[in-house]
Amino acid sequence: MAVTDEQQQRNRRLAAWQRSEKVLARMSADRTLAERLAALASDAGTVHDLDEWTDVYGGGVVAEVERRTAELLGMDAAAFFPTGTMAQQVALRCWAGRTGDPVVALHPLSHPEVHERGALASVSGLRTVHPTAAPRHATADEIRDLAEPFGTLMLELPLRDAGFVLPSWEELEAVVAAARERDAVVHLDGARLWECTSHFGRGLPGIAALADSVYVSFYKSLDGLSGAVLAGPESLIEEARTWRHRYGGQVFQQYPAALSALLGLERELPRLPSYVAHAKVVAGALAEGFAESEVPWSRVHPQPPHTHQFQVWLPYAAEVLDEASVRQAEETGVTLFRRWSAAPAGPPGVSFTEVTVAAPGLEWTAGDVVEAVADFVERLA
Repeated sequence: MAVTDEQQQRNRRLAAWQRSEKVLARMSADRTLAERLAALASDAGTVHDLDEWTDVYGGGVVAEVERRTAELLGMDAAAFFPTGTMAQQVALRCWAGRTGDPVVALHPLSHPEVHERGALASVSGLRTVHPTAAPRHATADEIRDLAEPFGTLMLELPLRDAGFVLPSWEELEAVVAAARERDAVVHLDGARLWECTSHFGRGLPGIAALADSVYVSFYKSLDGLSGAVLAGPESLIEEARTWRHRYGGQVFQQYPAALSALLGLERELPRLPSYVAHAKVVAGALAEGFAESEVPWSRVHPQPPHTHQFQVWLPYAAEVLDEASVRQAEETGVTLFRRWSAAPAGPPGVSFTEVTVAAPGLEWTAGDVVEAVADFVERLA
C-alpha cells in the first residue's frame, strides 16, 4: 500500500518526538509496537498475578479494574467498556429510560456534540439542549432557567474543548443542586476526572458523590492502551452491561487494556497532582516567553491552568506552526509543542495547540521553557 503524504508527515512527527531528549509529556501513541508490548510485559506483573487465566467476556483482570475503579470513586459498581464513547452513550440511554425523558442537557463543546458524529441522536434516539454557548461551564441560573425540561444533566470535567476548564467547587455544587431542583439526574463525563482533585480541593469520591453516574478513561491521563469504566448504582451498571452487549462492547478478551489500566491507576494517578502543579509553572513561563518575543499576540488559556493540560493560541496558520514545532524537535531534540489546529470559529490565521505536562515535564524549569519559546519563535520567521 502506498504511503500517503499525510502518513509521511505523521511518521516524521512521531520520529522527531521519539528522538527528542526533552519533552513536556510522552504520549502512549508516540511509541512503537515493540516498545509498548515490552513495557507492558515487563511491568504488568507488579499490579496483577500473571499466572491467572485470561479474561473471557469479562471477569479476571477486567473485573479487578472494575472493582478498583468503583472503590476509587466511592461508587457501588462499575463496568469496563472498550471506549468512553460507548460507555457514555449507554449511561445516557439508561438514564433516559429511567427518567422517561430523552433530553440531555450538556455543553455544545462537550465530547458527544463535537467528537461523536451525532451518535446520541442517531444511535440512541436522544436529544440534546444547551444551557449556554459560552466557552465555560453553565451556571446554576442557566440550568435553572433552561426553557425546556431535561431528564439528565451531563457535565464534562474538565471541559476539554473550552481549554480544559473547570468551575469552582461552589459553582459545581450549585449547578448540581439546580439540576436536582428540576428532578434531573446528573452524569459526569469524567474522562479526565483523575486530574481534577487539585482544583476542587476534594478527593475522587467527594467529586463523584455529586453525580448519579461517572465515566472515566484510562488512556487520556493514565497512559493506558484504551478502555473506560462506567460507575454508578448496582442496578444501573447491571442494565449498562446489557446495553454494552447490544452495542457490540462485549469483547472476548481485554487483558492488555485492563493490565495497562491497573498500571495507570498504580503509577500515574498518584503523580497527577504534581503534574497539575508544574503545569502552572510551564504555562506562566510560556506566557512570559511569548511576551518577550516578537510574536504580535499570544494567549495561554486558562491562566493558570485548571489541570495539567491547557491551550496556547498564536496568530499563525496551523501548518506554519506545525512545521516550526517539528523542526525544533528534529534540530534541537526539544519538543515544546505538538499539533496545531485552526480556530474552530473566528478569523483565519489563528491557531491553537493543547499542552500536556506529565512526568518528563517535571524536569523543565521556567527558564527552560522561556528559552524553548525563543527558539521556537525564531523558526516562525
